[in-house]
Amino acid sequence: MRLTSSLVAVGLAAALVLTGCSSSNSTEESAAPEAGAALTIAKPDGPITTEGNNPWVGDSSALKLGYANAIFEPLGIVNLADPSADVVPWLAEEITWSDDYTSVQLKARAGATWNDGEEFTADDIAFTFQLIKDTPALDTKALGITDVSVDGDVATIAFANPMFIKQDKVLHTLIVPEHIWKDVDDPTTFVNEDPVGTGPYVLSKFDTQAVELTARDDYWGGELAVPTLYYVSYADNTALTTALANGEADWAQAFIPNVQSAYIDKDAEHNVYWAAAGLAIDTMFVNTTEKPFDDVAFRTAVNMVIDRAKHAEIAREGGVPELTSVTGLPTPAGDAFISDEYASQSYAVDVDGAKAVLEEAGYTWDGDTLVDPDGEKVTFTLSVPQGWNDYVTGISLISDSVKQLGVEAAVDTPDADSWWAAKGEGDFQAILHWTDGGATPYDLYSDQMDGRFLTPLGEAADFNFGRFDSPEATEALATYASTTDDAVRAEALATVQKIFVDEVPAMPIGTRPSIAEYNTRNYVGWPGEDDPYVPADPTQPTAVYILTKLQPAG
Repeated sequence: MRLTSSLVAVGLAAALVLTGCSSSNSTEESAAPEAGAALTIAKPDGPITTEGNNPWVGDSSALKLGYANAIFEPLGIVNLADPSADVVPWLAEEITWSDDYTSVQLKARAGATWNDGEEFTADDIAFTFQLIKDTPALDTKALGITDVSVDGDVATIAFANPMFIKQDKVLHTLIVPEHIWKDVDDPTTFVNEDPVGTGPYVLSKFDTQAVELTARDDYWGGELAVPTLYYVSYADNTALTTALANGEADWAQAFIPNVQSAYIDKDAEHNVYWAAAGLAIDTMFVNTTEKPFDDVAFRTAVNMVIDRAKHAEIAREGGVPELTSVTGLPTPAGDAFISDEYASQSYAVDVDGAKAVLEEAGYTWDGDTLVDPDGEKVTFTLSVPQGWNDYVTGISLISDSVKQLGVEAAVDTPDADSWWAAKGEGDFQAILHWTDGGATPYDLYSDQMDGRFLTPLGEAADFNFGRFDSPEATEALATYASTTDDAVRAEALATVQKIFVDEVPAMPIGTRPSIAEYNTRNYVGWPGEDDPYVPADPTQPTAVYILTKLQPAG
């Protein structure tokens, strides 16, 4: 029976020491790997006051800490660190998409069992997607499921729209057991105290300080190298950084300022920080409906003076890769998607070139101040919420950059709620925000320039906050998402990139990678720059793949 009393905290704290989860600050003492050591996985979220093991509820303890991904499993492993890599079949041992990506056949993995001993079948896959279909609140990825069927060991899922751009979101769906969930009255509130999954670990202890998972001895994927997992939540990012640096925590997903000195140098032989640049970015959305950003010449000039290298070094404190491609796509994850026209073109600060663009468009200078063709001095305001320190530093750097053009850019840091409302309603001149990522560049470009997000100023928009209106870009994005012809898809993406580069609907600033920290003292086999088989983030569905690939060090 699982322990849930408040006394578990004391027992777990002792266990962390006894099992070798905690190590000395001495590199010499920590150098020898410990056989059978536990692995401590950490977050900076403060005490987890309520247990929740529902894989659908975003703020459940299982999802916030990430231990859901060791209990429940996805259908396939899509490598978002290298989207061009082949999908690794998981609970679905065969994955067959229709030509138009409006349906997928999923063959259930033979020999897989639930951790209560019941057999895993295609009916469980079908049940999970039917549950999503019947409960709109669970369809957080907007899959738009239209039909679910089973034929022997194959489940077929049909969708209202092509899923080419959402393959990862379909295949990373965590599958739940029909024999448990069929009797659940409300799947959106079900606590799921004793979670039943096909994954390699089972929940053995829960406490507000730490959660313990134990390796199964009947896992379909074979024997696990790590016998015990502890999921711990520290008070804040500073406490987490300290725990990682001194070896109390082994694996985390957290941004660490000055990561080299604060973490890596504490044990350079074993401590690893990896920022896997997927297909998401930080970008400056600008209001393209009003001065000064309604003029493509001005947008182009600003884009030419933004210093992306300085942003990576100062705003992100050297913790993320620099954004270099003029297409806005991070490299190397985006390399396979960059059209030939831009394959060798990189961002570079070019103040003289930017001034030439402005002069050709009719801009002049009054002393050092830029004057637009209507005779008005050019100013604008950059806005991000107070407390978003890397973003505040980011817009301050942009403000400094545009001074070289004679533009005064004020920095505004309102409260988050006010900023959020203004962002959606288009009540801003320039903001720093992010794009979604995925297995294709679709979300990155759609979020910045897709007409399907257009709403009038004053009405909330989900993305394309700057109201960039290009029917050609909207059509090309729709073609990219729906065509069954690879050549047509490539042509559509080339069109999108050309519009993006030429018309500057938004200004990419920096990469938004999947970041993670881990150490190799007791276990090796982690993903990293030399073997980027998936991002190293322990909170993602692909974490189960990492857990199965770890091997004892030495």
